[in-house]
Amino acid sequence: MSYLTIGHLYTALHAACASGVARVIEANGEEVDYADLSRDERLKALNDGEIDILVSAWFPQDNSFLEQGHEVIGSLYHPELCFSALTKAEKEGSWSPGEFTSLLTTVDALPFVEAKREATPAIKELPLEIVDSAEVIERLEQAEKDGHCPLVAVWQPHAVYHTALLSPLAEGDLLNGEKQTAQLVLRKGLRDEVDEDLLDELSIMMLSNKVMSALDHAVSVDGLDPEAAAESWQRGRLIPR
Repeated sequence: MSYLTIGHLYTALHAACASGVARVIEANGEEVDYADLSRDERLKALNDGEIDILVSAWFPQDNSFLEQGHEVIGSLYHPELCFSALTKAEKEGSWSPGEFTSLLTTVDALPFVEAKREATPAIKELPLEIVDSAEVIERLEQAEKDGHCPLVAVWQPHAVYHTALLSPLAEGDLLNGEKQTAQLVLRKGLRDEVDEDLLDELSIMMLSNKVMSALDHAVSVDGLDPEAAAESWQRGRLIPR
């Protein structure tokens, strides 16, 4: 029995996704190792053959991987980024920045948020708060308790979207209609080394933002390890089917 090394960003979301992919690989007779990577380490790990499959790649953001001869397959889920508000704030229909007390976002969403702030002076006037992805739920629960009403920009999937804390705002898209796709990146030459049926299964594997948010919640909030969360999803216990 051989093994494949899966590389992924070291976050609950991407670790859970890697574990879900691993279950498909293991079902095809391959053992799996994991490599936790920073965002800047991913391409080098592929180029150097340290990993066989990269799970943490979002396109078109990561188009640089295509320039190195690596192969991209599948369509695991479609990341979205839009403005949201606390559900209890009941912000339905049209809205204006002046209705909010601050702008809360995360580092990975910041480039898109900054572009929107530059284009919309009223949004730029809001106090900006940048929090770690793992702190979003706690920070929003505190804001709700304090009676604050932040404008929120957090990538979906995320554990917060497995709760009822947030509701998306009308015309709040921060991607200008651009579709993002989470895909698998195979290191150059891997296709010639593994069974074609395995790659076919990975190519049609679908998780969805809903499943990924539930997996993220299971790991980051409920405290399951990524493999246990992936098993729970596979057995239909994570989300009713």
